[in-house]
Amino acid sequence: MSHELPRTASLRALRRCMESYCPLEHDTWRQLESLCVIESLEAGAFFCAQGVVPSSFGFVYQGLLRGFTSSDAGREYNKVFFPEATFPGSMVALLTRAPSTFAIQAVERSAVVRIDFPGYRRLLEARADLKWFQILYLEKNWLLAKEPREVALVQDNATQRYLRFLQEHPGLEARLTQYHVASHLGVTPTQLSRIRRELGKKVDPSST
Repeated sequence: MSHELPRTASLRALRRCMESYCPLEHDTWRQLESLCVIESLEAGAFFCAQGVVPSSFGFVYQGLLRGFTSSDAGREYNKVFFPEATFPGSMVALLTRAPSTFAIQAVERSAVVRIDFPGYRRLLEARADLKWFQILYLEKNWLLAKEPREVALVQDNATQRYLRFLQEHPGLEARLTQYHVASHLGVTPTQLSRIRRELGKKVDPSST
């Protein structure tokens, strides 16, 4: 990734992503664009810290972030990953103006569009096209996706959760350490190694 922050390309990618849900009028986009800052994050840098009241959310142009919680004992649980064309943010904390219950950290060197949330909310109240984007985005990524995830969390065993992760996030495992994948699945790295080993035994060598 170039050290020059790719403002034009990243904003173009943001608009393309948003308009895959709903077309935006020129004036809506012009005002939204004014709320955006392009930020470069080194691997390990935080986009949002746990325990801090956030004021923005983001759009990943390049790179990969993770949303995770930490216990008092220092144990981490990876709640969600944010690859390209996703919107990292502690939305509950933004809506309630409360400290975030989880952190968002760059896994890779990343370029992120940081969007001012109070300004976005004001624009959302004023622009019908942006309202429709918000509705359609929430329907797809929160409402329709939430129920299958909740059912899987209760019913699936660790192997099934791993296979679902591979299916829902193709190519993502190769960008993550075993620790991060295991933390997301709620298993230890040793258990994940065992799962991978057992699944490998079931592959027919003649098919490879």
